[in-house]
Amino acid sequence: MLPGFNHNVKHRGLVFHVQTEDMGKKAALVITHVFIGGNIIATEKTDYKDIVAHELCDRVVKEIMEEQHKATIKKVLSGAYDTHPLVKEELKKKGIAVDESKSAAASSVQEEAKEKSLDEVILDYLADEILENEK
Repeated sequence: MLPGFNHNVKHRGLVFHVQTEDMGKKAALVITHVFIGGNIIATEKTDYKDIVAHELCDRVVKEIMEEQHKATIKKVLSGAYDTHPLVKEELKKKGIAVDESKSAAASSVQEEAKEKSLDEVILDYLADEILENEK
């Protein structure tokens, strides 16, 4: 099990907490949660069962964790979660209006954005290793 990442991200006057963790080789999952006010409002998961036995598994899992964590932070900052009921409630408390069309568009763009497949992450990692070894 690799150490995870935790970041507080400010967006529209609110603090979102983004937490990414490796659940260990037995579960073979990387999970990222987005919290607002101590409540989970979103979860992203990546399964890595197909590489558990590979000698580079830990390095690849670390890269998966980093990429998933960064992508989730970008989603927070793009407003992808602004229409979540708990976020809307917190924004309302601060007197900040929610632009439903902008938030829906941000969510739509994020959903349509193609994430790297596990194979692409592994290939990118191996390419970086080759380039590093050639230096």
